[in-house]
Amino acid sequence: MNLHRYGWTIWTTGLVWWSGVVVWGQEPPATPDEPAVPPEINEAFRNPDVERYVATFEGESREVFVHRREIVAACEPRPGMSIADIGAGTGLFTRLFAAEVGPTGRVYAVDIAPKFLEHIAESCRKEGIDQVETVLGDDDSPNLKPHSVDLVFICDTYHHFEKPRAMMRRIHDALKPGGMVVLVDFKRIPGESSDWIINHVRAGEEVFTREILEAGFVLKDRPIVPLKENYLLRFIKKD
Repeated sequence: MNLHRYGWTIWTTGLVWWSGVVVWGQEPPATPDEPAVPPEINEAFRNPDVERYVATFEGESREVFVHRREIVAACEPRPGMSIADIGAGTGLFTRLFAAEVGPTGRVYAVDIAPKFLEHIAESCRKEGIDQVETVLGDDDSPNLKPHSVDLVFICDTYHHFEKPRAMMRRIHDALKPGGMVVLVDFKRIPGESSDWIINHVRAGEEVFTREILEAGFVLKDRPIVPLKENYLLRFIKKD
């Protein structure tokens, strides 16, 4: 397993960095180039207590953990594929994808937190998983080579992107022709979603979808997955 260190920013399993002055609990103002997010959103992940997050991210109280098999199935992984797990965190989905792509495939675990990447590398080593490569991401790039992956998986991470437009452009570059993005994120519906989601997630499905479409993708579909707090969308790279 290789640990690539490109850049200095630190991110996480679905949780990333953001700048801008904002009142917590309100929708942050947008800038001409990038939307703003609560500045505190990624602080806990800059130097994470890995064991604590293993218990949180890989526990029965987390909806995407409970339905992890259905989520992976919706991604349609196949032997020999190259998959990027953006905001890989503790490596929950990284390891599941590795089992699906097999020894002829490749899974890139991308995160801004070196501690998470070290944990993923060590856990894969212990399990004898050789097809996982860890990659240290930046706030505006996953640091993947152009046309290197068939599938990009973004689970409860997109709302942490500090520079989502720049990030999605570079994800577009990293995908092979016809490559797919699978987005899982929280449903943010005023009056229905929890206060935590309203305060934590900067925008809802419509806004995130529009941003991804503007980066050069088309919406493929919304597979049926038994999620209540999250939604799952599939996008195809438009060449």
